[in-house]
Amino acid sequence: MQKLLIILFPLVLSIDVFTQQDYQVSQYMFDQISFNPGAAGNHDMVSISGILRNQWTGMEGTPEDIILSASVPFRLLKKDHGVGLTIFRELIGFQEDIDLKVAYAYRADIGDGKLGIGAGVNISNRGFKQTQWFIPDRTDLFTRPEDDAAIPQGTDKVFAIDFSFGIFYKTDDLYLGISSTHLNEASYKFYNERNNNETSTKISRHYYITSGYTIQLANPSFEVIPSILIQSDGKIHKFDLNTVLAYNKKFWGGVSIRLGGALVGMLGFEILNGAKIGFAYDFPTTSITNYYQTAYEIVINYSLNIGIDKTPQKYKSIRFL
Repeated sequence: MQKLLIILFPLVLSIDVFTQQDYQVSQYMFDQISFNPGAAGNHDMVSISGILRNQWTGMEGTPEDIILSASVPFRLLKKDHGVGLTIFRELIGFQEDIDLKVAYAYRADIGDGKLGIGAGVNISNRGFKQTQWFIPDRTDLFTRPEDDAAIPQGTDKVFAIDFSFGIFYKTDDLYLGISSTHLNEASYKFYNERNNNETSTKISRHYYITSGYTIQLANPSFEVIPSILIQSDGKIHKFDLNTVLAYNKKFWGGVSIRLGGALVGMLGFEILNGAKIGFAYDFPTTSITNYYQTAYEIVINYSLNIGIDKTPQKYKSIRFL
């Protein structure tokens, strides 16, 4: 993998690149606001999540992701709103990526649920350290970084700002979201002092569709929750099909199929009132299994009801009729 990185990186710096650049997690149901700002505040309570993901386990320099997110609903001027914050950090070989995403959603009652219409701002930092690049033993086959004028030396960091938009509808049993990130397709611009040349990498616009539905079984303690996540940048398309069996809303287990990519096993439970922990293991179904066996993911989620003011309602009691 490291040899592959050092071969491809000069190509990335020398041309405009259109690739699937958004990160991917298997337990996406805990990470909705990172790709759909319309989902901010959709739980009607404060929701805080942390996800740790290690990709391509068993290989040196492989992606290590940390995603921290928070979603808060609130009322202002007698209207419902939601805000969200996501912090993402990824280490992969010589590269370190850090994203800060802020989301806002206006939420309105539609039918049996709420419709969130949201917008988001993403501040991205892309950095690399030449000292961490892999140097192959076979210098007759691979050019050393310091001998290639196309590769910047030392440490560099570049920033970009882009925007997102999303719509998210949720009832007690159903959710449906449509969104797009990197709307303005911003670019990272690297400057190489060695050849006095500036190169850029364009961030492709991404599109998302997600949906899930809760099916109550004959035994009221059990629920089946099928869901789907579709991702695309117009060239690469990814489909995650997931089914979870939940018991008493406190334990769950399930399976995801990432078409053409991996088979994912999931398991989770509520450890305290409002606090949940989940585990996911990806088993690749492609030829990359020759190099790694699995990827793992851990998520911790905590939800807190803060007693948001709601529109006063009148009720009748049969005791006073």
